[in-house]
Amino acid sequence: MFHGNAGNIGHRVPIAKVLEEHIGCNVFMLEYRGYGLSTGTPDEDGINIDTQTALDYIRNQDETRNDKIIVYGESIGGACAIRLVANNQDAGDVLGLILINTFTSIRKLIPSAFPPAKYIAFMCHQYWNSEEVLPEITKIPILFMSGLKDEIVPPSHMKELYAGCRTRKKIWRDFPNGTHNETLAEPYFFDYIVHFVRELLGGQHMESRL
Repeated sequence: MFHGNAGNIGHRVPIAKVLEEHIGCNVFMLEYRGYGLSTGTPDEDGINIDTQTALDYIRNQDETRNDKIIVYGESIGGACAIRLVANNQDAGDVLGLILINTFTSIRKLIPSAFPPAKYIAFMCHQYWNSEEVLPEITKIPILFMSGLKDEIVPPSHMKELYAGCRTRKKIWRDFPNGTHNETLAEPYFFDYIVHFVRELLGGQHMESRL
């Protein structure tokens, strides 16, 4: 599970608990460098190393090496998740990807999220070009979940990502009253995730990691 920019993994424990109780999966929560109690300074290259290291850790542990993995990312965590899945889709252990209120790129997000900086967005050295990376994913099913009242990431970003997605199976779910951080509280949010995961698992109970 890859969280958004605000807060840390501690704020996502209730989400992990719901997923564990209703799906029966184990949830691996990563704290990026520079977030929470993790040391270091966050940047795009470093966080991408963190996410790959987390996946490699799961693969290398005796108790999890044979598990199937579903990658879950919200906001900037969605950008992390897209890059990770694009780089690992051929390994055979990644079953699916769940994206929640994520953006096309940081540069395109700046004018709406930080209006005073819109004229210097071109100077931003953190790219997170999900709109370019996402089409590389062609083998992994993706669930897109968009809050239509997102006040930080305009819903148009999610719509553009969905339109540009070339994977073999993609599902769109939107929430008319969903804001950036509270879409998960909207009706059917977790029902959609449960259905998606169970469909990936073929209706069978199986150890999986999010």
